[in-house]
Amino acid sequence: MSDTSEPGFPPVVLAFGAADPSCGSGVQADVLTLASMGCHPLSVITMLTVQDTLSVEGLLAVEAEWIADQARCLLEDMPVDAFKVGALGSVEAIAAVAEILSDYPDVPLILDPSLAPGRGDELAGEDAIAAIGELLLPQTTVLVANGVETRRLAEGDDDEEPSLSGCAAKLVEAGCEFVLVTGTHEPGKDIVNTLYGKGGVVRSDSWARLPGAFHGAGGTLAAAIAAMLANGLDMPEAVREAQDYTWNALKKAYRPGMGQFLPDRLFWAREEGESRGDAPALPRADVRGSH
Repeated sequence: MSDTSEPGFPPVVLAFGAADPSCGSGVQADVLTLASMGCHPLSVITMLTVQDTLSVEGLLAVEAEWIADQARCLLEDMPVDAFKVGALGSVEAIAAVAEILSDYPDVPLILDPSLAPGRGDELAGEDAIAAIGELLLPQTTVLVANGVETRRLAEGDDDEEPSLSGCAAKLVEAGCEFVLVTGTHEPGKDIVNTLYGKGGVVRSDSWARLPGAFHGAGGTLAAAIAAMLANGLDMPEAVREAQDYTWNALKKAYRPGMGQFLPDRLFWAREEGESRGDAPALPRADVRGSH
């Protein structure tokens, strides 16, 4: 096992998720985000995908045994400071990952369920949602979900659409320590992201809504929270700093293909005014959140 007492040893974060050949989302995007924020990323592939910046053309779920073997091999070799869980692909995969995570109750779990990505690709059916609720939510440190995902995970028997605050309370009751509901799918000039805990609202941050459609924005935010928690921040500050990073990555997003914009997860390395030989510091966001 690695010696974490060595000077400069970065925190280690293990990301479970789909492989996205465009590197706009999934494990490849997690690796970019985690490395950009000073962590050493580990990755476990749960699905292979055929996709670009326009859409997902095909999915191939990795067998649950292979997912478990990938994770166990890494965890027997290295200590992990945080887990980030994205799309898992099957009920069997959800069960396998949940069993592994249960052996590490003191390691923060950041859950990005990837139920309703911005471009509408369907990555989880009703059986998978039920399995997430039963097996993963009770182990989750913070769930990061947009409004659509929040309502699906907290779905009840009411005929009327439930409020997001009510859904968040239900998910906390189901076992999540915190729930971060993002406002990307909600109407309004600004995007309001709200962090809920056992006592209700912990913080609420408002960000200017940027033009364009982005591929992998939610996953970037979840991976950034994982990085900040692994670096030792407490939850409210980790969520704040992760939003700051994500907003800047989206502000600097580029469009190399014919579809959505990709967040520039290395935006800070391209900031004007930095000398080539210096390691640039991560800048603060231009827009401050309100809380």
